[in-house]
Amino acid sequence: MTKLMKTLALGAAVSLVGTYAYAQSGSLDKAVGGYSFQDAAKEAPTTKNFHSKDGKLTFAIITHTAGNGFFDPTYVGAQVAADAFGINLIKLGSEAPVDDIPREIEILNQVINDPTIDGLIMTTPQSGAYDDIVKKAFANGIPVATTNSFDPKILNRSQISHTGQLSSAASIGGEALAKCVLDSGAKGGSIIFPSTTTLGNEEVNRRVTAAFEAAVKVLNDAGRLNDFKVDAGPENIGIDVNKDDITNSVVSLIESRGDVVGGFAANGFVTPALGDAVAQLKLNGKICAFGFDLGPKQQEQIRTGALTGSLGQQPFLQGFWPVAQLYLQIDRGVSAANLDTSAQLVTKDTVDLVGKRFEN
Repeated sequence: MTKLMKTLALGAAVSLVGTYAYAQSGSLDKAVGGYSFQDAAKEAPTTKNFHSKDGKLTFAIITHTAGNGFFDPTYVGAQVAADAFGINLIKLGSEAPVDDIPREIEILNQVINDPTIDGLIMTTPQSGAYDDIVKKAFANGIPVATTNSFDPKILNRSQISHTGQLSSAASIGGEALAKCVLDSGAKGGSIIFPSTTTLGNEEVNRRVTAAFEAAVKVLNDAGRLNDFKVDAGPENIGIDVNKDDITNSVVSLIESRGDVVGGFAANGFVTPALGDAVAQLKLNGKICAFGFDLGPKQQEQIRTGALTGSLGQQPFLQGFWPVAQLYLQIDRGVSAANLDTSAQLVTKDTVDLVGKRFEN
């Protein structure tokens, strides 16, 4: 190496050292208020003795249907957060494969009287059904978080965090449905929105309305609305189908119309039934069928073409964040921090990219 090259190499090394030293000069150990970040990051000494005063935090998470697998990732996400923060987690829910709000409320009434509970997480699919639970929880000093289904009128709404997908996100499915129908070359026919509306599930009803309105808009913007009968029932919250014989009920609906070119289902119960009906009628890939949620059955139906696509709402986050939120509320005083888990349209092209490690 020449003398010039050695000089240049030494200069470069000095330059790098100087750059590294400069980059580290902004390191912070203390806040402007004088306290150290290391100390501030520690859990408050009173946190583990919050409410029950038994030396540990215990949270309960209760859903309105633990029997169809949709909430499995929610319970997983809640457990991950509970493990991270050293929380004892009780996982509860209706055993039914279909929304069972009375059973959920029965469980909630038992939980709210348990003196060891320090935090309560619940789904609230039926507006107005949970006020007594919230009232008693607040009276007992127990913080509440809602997840998955949103009740805008719930007691103390502004003081309760919510994690979930806005019902208006169903419009993404409605848009996809209408575009699929147009791309299929269909000259006309029925586009149906089956739903178990008798369950009184406000969240699902709003989803149907959002998807219906989005589909109508796409068809209207294309100048094709008059070519199709877009039917979401008399109130645009769904065509009622029989929850006790769901697949056959959807089959009968499709057969009775005789010209169905598309369909949309708005939850994890009716969506697999729509896919099963399409398969039973040997219409895989022949009609545009979209739905909600990404359980194992929906994913398989997308692969076979029984469903064209489905919307995911990332239920893992719907378990993880409420646990984290309640912990932050107890330890830090951070409350009512909502999280929108958004919508994820999954089709045959993308279905193998979801469902990794329970996230969907």
